[in-house]
Amino acid sequence: MQALISFVTTAFWGLVLLSALVFVHEGGHYLAARAFGVRVTEYFLGLPCRWRLSFVSKRNGTRFGVTPLLLGGYAMICGMDPATSEYAAAVLGLVHRRGSCTVGELAEELGITEDEALDACIQLAEWGSVAPVYDPEQGEYEGGSRYATTYAAMPRDAHGATLLDGRHFDRASATVQDEPWDPPMSDEEFLAAERSRTNMGKGFFPRVIMLVAGIFVNLLSGFVLIMSIYSLVGIDVAQNVNVIGGVEAGSVAEEAGIAPGDTVYSIDGTETETWEDIVNAIARAREDGEPFEVVFRHDGEREQVEVALDPDEALGVSVSYERVRLNPIDSARLSWSYIAETARGIAQLFNPAQTLQMLDSSTSVVGISVMSAQAAAAGPTTFLTLAALISFSLGLMNLLPIPPLDGGKLLIEIIQAITRREVPLRAQTIISYVGVALFIALFVYVLRNDIIRFII
Repeated sequence: MQALISFVTTAFWGLVLLSALVFVHEGGHYLAARAFGVRVTEYFLGLPCRWRLSFVSKRNGTRFGVTPLLLGGYAMICGMDPATSEYAAAVLGLVHRRGSCTVGELAEELGITEDEALDACIQLAEWGSVAPVYDPEQGEYEGGSRYATTYAAMPRDAHGATLLDGRHFDRASATVQDEPWDPPMSDEEFLAAERSRTNMGKGFFPRVIMLVAGIFVNLLSGFVLIMSIYSLVGIDVAQNVNVIGGVEAGSVAEEAGIAPGDTVYSIDGTETETWEDIVNAIARAREDGEPFEVVFRHDGEREQVEVALDPDEALGVSVSYERVRLNPIDSARLSWSYIAETARGIAQLFNPAQTLQMLDSSTSVVGISVMSAQAAAAGPTTFLTLAALISFSLGLMNLLPIPPLDGGKLLIEIIQAITRREVPLRAQTIISYVGVALFIALFVYVLRNDIIRFII
């Protein structure tokens, strides 16, 4: 039973920490997208799941919520999928003129296959341009694994904006979902207007900023956490003085009458003015294997006791600590040093001579869970410090040029900007598969090390 409780506690703290940090990361993407007028259909704590608690924002139409799969979080930014359908314009116009259509009706009206009609609907739903209508009797659920077979016109104002467009949406002149809306433009112009409200419809710099926003927020949140801890809460710093900070229960020191706060004057005839002196004197006395004297002050009285230690036995005393609060400048410098050190460590992954060494010292979700549980047991300061350090790692690791990480997507954007043409979808798909395979291989390798390190 105790083992089960320990496992649940460890998993709980690991999930809490990782989910919170990934949720914050996705929040960076969400805020940047909204700042550039890009639609965001969903922003959730947890991975996509059929069972979820959520609400739709009356301000911008984004669905906010939480799922039971607390392994991260996600923001559904419209237009992130590079796949497009040649029938999207025709499907978009027809759905809005009719109010709603099934995939079969679209295929029949446009003279295309149902798969082609469904692909267009999926793209438009991902853009926030049409609304999927789910039929539970057909096994269709929001957040489920099956696509809807019916799609409806979005509520639109006179200019074609939807609630997902936020402040640009005029509620007074808007239709309701399923209500026919005749676009005052051609289908191609309607599609172009919809595309302009997605990620792919923005220029190079807005897309890059949206990609790196999650990384920036991770670094910023870790930076603020470290500064807050060191400047506001303070940290306990070991004092190199000859005062006992703690005494272990049942130890030789406790049996000898030594207590926290006692001042040690000498050990085995050696004067001890610092904690370093105490440690060195105990080590020498233990090596001799003979009983030795400890002279100390207890409750204002000078006392002397004789103790004996086995070669592997500890006296049972610990150093004293003092809580220190740094000024904001020193805290900022310390925070920046943590970021720089994390960056140097990640950069060593690209050095073939140090790659395996870095991977062996890295940790997976198992190791993070163990460290999170230990940090939580040590107190909020330790837990928040660990959260800041992992936030730095999460942010900088996402810069690695490996799809599906943000760095991989950023690399594709840079290549497209230099060549001034889009990377073919087939090439992007192949790169993504290779990146995912490499990512899984690295994860399995690090996970194996964690299992050996913490479990076996």
